[in-house]
Amino acid sequence: MTETLHTDIPDNTIHHIYDKVFKKILTLSSTAVINLINGLFDTDYPTNSTITYNWTEFEDDHLRKTLADTIITINGYHSYHMEAQTTPDDEIIFRVFDYGYSHAERNRTHVDDGCILTFPEPKIIYLYSEKPVPEVYTLTLDFGSQGTFEYKVSTCNYQAIPIEELNRRKMVILIPFSLLRLRDAIKQERTPDRLLQLKTLIQDGIIGSINKNLTIGNITQSDARRLRSLTQKLYDHLYAHYEEMEELNDMTDESLILEYDIIEKEHETELAQMDAIISEKETTISKMDIIISEKDNIISEKDDIISEKENIISEKENIISEKENIISEKENIISEKEEEILQLRRQLEALTK
Repeated sequence: MTETLHTDIPDNTIHHIYDKVFKKILTLSSTAVINLINGLFDTDYPTNSTITYNWTEFEDDHLRKTLADTIITINGYHSYHMEAQTTPDDEIIFRVFDYGYSHAERNRTHVDDGCILTFPEPKIIYLYSEKPVPEVYTLTLDFGSQGTFEYKVSTCNYQAIPIEELNRRKMVILIPFSLLRLRDAIKQERTPDRLLQLKTLIQDGIIGSINKNLTIGNITQSDARRLRSLTQKLYDHLYAHYEEMEELNDMTDESLILEYDIIEKEHETELAQMDAIISEKETTISKMDIIISEKDNIISEKDDIISEKENIISEKENIISEKENIISEKENIISEKEEEILQLRRQLEALTK
């Protein structure tokens, strides 16, 4: 980010609060991050899509380390590069291209006749800017006899998006940066009207949006808590040091803490309900295990009875087999005796002739 409020921090180290908040926002739940990407890039990924963070650190030509930590890959294929800014910067197009090329080179695809470099889809998000923000940055790449190509990077002027539109596009995880809307006005003068505007922005615009999106499922309970915490950090950074803010500081602290407590209590209630459901299911499973055990015993007893019956049947079959053998032997004896009688008759007939 180009705006530097703390000059004692080296240029190659990203410690600015806006950078920190933006990077933390990008690590909220996959549901929240997918909704942000859909809102920024006009895509329609399901909220259960897989997110891969490309945290790779690389060095540029001047050996300065650059964190390409805002490139996110969805479902292992489509990548999106989100760069946060606070002031227009003509050099930003080169950094975005550099980040994009480095990402594409690390993830190049090999084909039969070479390689394919797939650049991430870029978007520059202007969280705040005192100067006009261009809608598109264009970098013309001249490949000589092969022609030219225009590399375009569109921008998102966050402060120009009404909060209602922000909610409609499900980009609520950027809501803490709405505090920047009154930054210049509060800096100039802290009249009761200005303080009321800031109070309304916090209570209705920011906290109200977080509650609304939590209710309809665009963010999780954890997301809501972290967004309130980030809002508090930004508020402390932007406004808490003004003397006129003492009353508003107390209100903001109480409001954010109260909302946190409400969500925490709701979360604990949900956990208690889930524990009760789990306990009931465990009891049911235990009863079913007892029934299954009893049925197994009955089946085992039946198996024993069947085994005994099979043994009896086997014994009977053996007895029948033995009887059949005896009958067969008797039939052989009878057959032999009948043969002897026949021979005796023949001898008698021969004698009587």
